[in-house]
Amino acid sequence: MSVALVTGASRGLGLAVAGELAARGWDLVLSARGAGPAAEAGEALRAAGARVTVVAGDVASAAHRAELVAAARALGGLDLLVNNAGVLGAEPLVPLAVHPLEGLREAFEVNVVAPLGLVQETLPLLRAADAGAVLNISSDAAVVAYRTWGAYGATKAAGDLMSAVLAVEEPGLRVWWADPGSMRTRMMAAAEPGEDMAGLPGPEEVAPLLLRLVTERLPSGRYTARGLSGVER
Repeated sequence: MSVALVTGASRGLGLAVAGELAARGWDLVLSARGAGPAAEAGEALRAAGARVTVVAGDVASAAHRAELVAAARALGGLDLLVNNAGVLGAEPLVPLAVHPLEGLREAFEVNVVAPLGLVQETLPLLRAADAGAVLNISSDAAVVAYRTWGAYGATKAAGDLMSAVLAVEEPGLRVWWADPGSMRTRMMAAAEPGEDMAGLPGPEEVAPLLLRLVTERLPSGRYTARGLSGVER
């Protein structure tokens, strides 16, 4: 049985990806900050027949990351790490000229340092798996200069480069960094309050596209949900 560790899994894209994995027979370790929402997500996914271990906590905490790795080991190992948890750094987003530096530090800690910490701690399990893989959730803000998205985009750009280097250093693994595009999520609403999100897809529409990376074991690299809908990088 394959095991995946998904961070930021109590809602939004993380929960949608976990649901797609559960529907395909995967067992799961879920990480989320809120204990209540995380427990609810776990119950819903168990109803789909998956073995699910829920570990509430902050991925920026080394102790929490160690708990997640121990939970994966208890399920039999780890085949897929999904680094989805993230923060904006400021809510709503603001120009760089007035962006709080503490928020920027938190964003780098959660969006860059924590994912690398999880990669480092899970590498022995991923290397031992038959088809070990890492999926890091990126953003088009990593490659496009959107006003007010500079600080968050900087963290995602750092994550993209880190992912690319990891793919070179770990050729035995698949390493994907994927941009899901704009979605109807709480994070998007917090980033730009008042923006009309009616035309945006929900996470449940995007998650199946990202799962193509896993089910088809596509080559390591950067992908977009839009590209995956048409098999283009």
